[in-house]
Amino acid sequence: MANRPKSSSHPHWSDKVTQKSDALDLEKGVFTWKDPGKIAESLKKSADSSQRRKADPYRSAMSMLVFYINRAGKNLDQEQLDILEAAKDELRVLYGKE
Repeated sequence: MANRPKSSSHPHWSDKVTQKSDALDLEKGVFTWKDPGKIAESLKKSADSSQRRKADPYRSAMSMLVFYINRAGKNLDQEQLDILEAAKDELRVLYGKE
């Protein structure tokens, strides 16, 4: 099977998931923010208020963050990757899962 060229007019399925998740309504650009605490708070707010998620709020929020890191990680600069990793720790604190 031949590799298709990447095109900005055809976003990857992973982009669709993070933008239009059936489980969480994410704030625009949440994964580009520079404050891990704000990222975690936003994900928590989205997960806590979602009526469509299938898992508990903590797992939904963490899953979305990990999904983004895994899918976008190779394209992230080290600084943003470190911020997102720190956001995982912040989420654990917010949910008492330290």
